[in-house]
Amino acid sequence: MTDKTTHFGFETVPESEKAGRVQGVFGSVASKYDVMNDAMSMGIHRIWKDAMMDWLAPRPNTKLLDVAGGTGDISFRYLKRAGKAHATVLDLTEPMLVEGRKRAEAAAMADSLDWVVGDAMNLPFADNTFDVYTISFGIRNVTRPQEALNEAYRVLKPGGRLMVLEFSQIPNHLMQKVYDLYSFNIIPRMGQLIANDRDSYQYLVESIRKFPDQETFLSMVKQAGFENAKYRNLTMGIACLHSGWKI
Repeated sequence: MTDKTTHFGFETVPESEKAGRVQGVFGSVASKYDVMNDAMSMGIHRIWKDAMMDWLAPRPNTKLLDVAGGTGDISFRYLKRAGKAHATVLDLTEPMLVEGRKRAEAAAMADSLDWVVGDAMNLPFADNTFDVYTISFGIRNVTRPQEALNEAYRVLKPGGRLMVLEFSQIPNHLMQKVYDLYSFNIIPRMGQLIANDRDSYQYLVESIRKFPDQETFLSMVKQAGFENAKYRNLTMGIACLHSGWKI
């Protein structure tokens, strides 16, 4: 049986290799990941994450599963807004979780946080466990994103909410060209300067261009079973929030 192929940036690789390669990227950049996010987006990723929380409106006594949760950015924001709640940060790459645990917020919120190494396509949780599922700048790194969405639906309780924050496509062709020039010329250089890793950031910008556009991804969210699914563009569509409900 031949191994199916998938994208690793602009490269075509066997599906069986992608997870290991993604782990390599994030293992390599883990210690500089938060600094690079600020540099690449000029801090705008913080505004996007705040917009995500505004739409999500975290409630007390809820359970969040933050997939590809890395260094805990989304979970920390969720817990601050919800008051008393619980967050499980799940990531394929242990060094990212290790970095997250080092952050000051992690110590302050230790009683409300779990850190779990796991795969978005095969979540180690029972059906109907969580109130909210978030994945932020992570789903484009999953080998089969549809399977991750199906798993999100499975582990959410009835009435549960999915929210995906991901880079997307700018509807304006000229603006997209300008953004591509920035992405492909500047971001890998920043990766070299800040994280001493050009290749990982070359992959990241390529992976953004290979990811489905807003409408295509919306249809995938619906295919997983989510109702009342919709999206909101952020910063002209450089990033996008997709929301859905398990009803």
